[in-house]
Amino acid sequence: MAAAACLCLCLCLCLLGLPRRAFAFAPEAAVGPGDGMNVLFIVVDDLRPVLGCYGDKLVKSPNIDQLASQSIVFNNAYAQQAVCAPSRVSFLTGRRPDTTRLYDFYSYWRVHAGNYSTMPQYFKENGYVTLSVGKVFHPGVSSNYSDDYPYSWSIPPFHPSTEKYENDKTCKGKDGKLYANLVCPVDVTEMPSGTLPDIQSTEEAIRLLNVMKTNKQKFFLAVGYHKPHIPLRYPQEFLKLYPLENITLAPDPWVPEKLPSVAYNPWTDIRQRDDVEALNVSFPYGPLPDDFQRQIRQSYYAAVSYLDMQVGLLLNALDDVGLSNSTIVVFTADHGWSLGEHGEWAKYSNFDVSTRVPLMFYVPGMTTSSVSQGERIFPYLNPFSHILGLVPQGRSEKVVELVSLFSTLAELTGLQVPPVCPETSFHVALCTEGASIVRYFNASEEKVEEEKDGYDDTYRCFNEEPVAFSQYPRPADTPQWNSDKPKLKDIRIMGYSMRTIDYRYTVWVQFNPNNFSANFEDVHAGELYMVETDPNQDYNIYNNTSHGCFFKKILRFLKH
Repeated sequence: MAAAACLCLCLCLCLLGLPRRAFAFAPEAAVGPGDGMNVLFIVVDDLRPVLGCYGDKLVKSPNIDQLASQSIVFNNAYAQQAVCAPSRVSFLTGRRPDTTRLYDFYSYWRVHAGNYSTMPQYFKENGYVTLSVGKVFHPGVSSNYSDDYPYSWSIPPFHPSTEKYENDKTCKGKDGKLYANLVCPVDVTEMPSGTLPDIQSTEEAIRLLNVMKTNKQKFFLAVGYHKPHIPLRYPQEFLKLYPLENITLAPDPWVPEKLPSVAYNPWTDIRQRDDVEALNVSFPYGPLPDDFQRQIRQSYYAAVSYLDMQVGLLLNALDDVGLSNSTIVVFTADHGWSLGEHGEWAKYSNFDVSTRVPLMFYVPGMTTSSVSQGERIFPYLNPFSHILGLVPQGRSEKVVELVSLFSTLAELTGLQVPPVCPETSFHVALCTEGASIVRYFNASEEKVEEEKDGYDDTYRCFNEEPVAFSQYPRPADTPQWNSDKPKLKDIRIMGYSMRTIDYRYTVWVQFNPNNFSANFEDVHAGELYMVETDPNQDYNIYNNTSHGCFFKKILRFLKH
């Protein structure tokens, strides 16, 4: 048997063009629910939970909903910083931004902070073939211009050849000319190479699944989709799913009266797009014209349905190769995206619309009954013809964080769960700052509701309820042209935000970028929103509520 396994592995290496030394092996660890299973890790750029399985009534997302119907779905999952590179480095290393010391795009954690192991690196060191397709790490300095290869991946990561055209003038205007627009439905046949990046990523991921089919070696395949990240460039036929007359404005399209100016995100990136620039909107608050707001929201939804098609094709391929019964599937996003709420667009804030993400886990035999060999779990569903009322196999209302992904997947696959990081961990290569959430997989919604009964302010302050922490840097107390994405040297204020099932509490404090220190004795502003009475976080009660206990709670967390 051992000889046969070795022969099979060598065959795979030849098919992939890999030398034998591309793989590292480690002893087996404790048994997990999905012990020995493959991992398909799907991460989406800028996707808030506008999905049918999260209760959205407008969106057409049958394939993701079908995945949810076989998964445990977390309804309150949050990113640690609402911008691409810091969020991705955080959940891929299992460390928070204050430990990776990455708040922008311009440093590599192994050099700038500590030589931290990553989630795919850990799987690679434990005998998995690790593969990256599309945007998994943020490209550029923050992943050493290599997506952290060769540390994290067995072979060089794949990036679509058409990725380089993303910000080019490929959007046809009413005058027939090409523009670099925000809203950009396109005829795919007219695009460079006649395709789009996410289509190419799906094709490559399917190719790799077929290669893996012949290999008994376990794999960790990460697939990163770019849409609905701006520009909102997608096949124009998806517009048909969302007639403009069905598109409403955000429920709260105004800047909240008591929102501290430091908390506001002036959406400078979308202002640089040709179609937005032509509107000559005032800085920093705008607003955008109502009709254009509806167009943005329409195109965001259309881009989500385009994404759903790609996910459907990928999961259908998992069925085709007969691996649905032996592969854990994780689906999530790096952060959300504001669609006009609070008068804001894009991410770059601590609000739920920017930090909350979809998060679901499909674990054969755990989130579903055992799957027989060859059984089809994920038949492709056409978003244009399938209207499903599928509900998640399980739903948890527990508040969880993306920083917990590393330890959670280790536990699910039976690997030894990395130890909890000590208070100072810059010198520790392998540890995590996010606890595994496998313990919540069987939590019922009814139990959560029962637990909520009888909460009072004292209980909220001192109980050990699940908490999600996020943070966002600012260069000044008032909106600047670099408020959305300040470089490290320009950061002067850090907004630390704490989200529980009941409230969101944020304090904006003085920050020194030279020594990465926050001064909680110099509080510039604060926010407090009670979820039950203010679910959209429009009415800040920080200045007319006693919140000393919340402050102590956030300090206690940051200290430990």
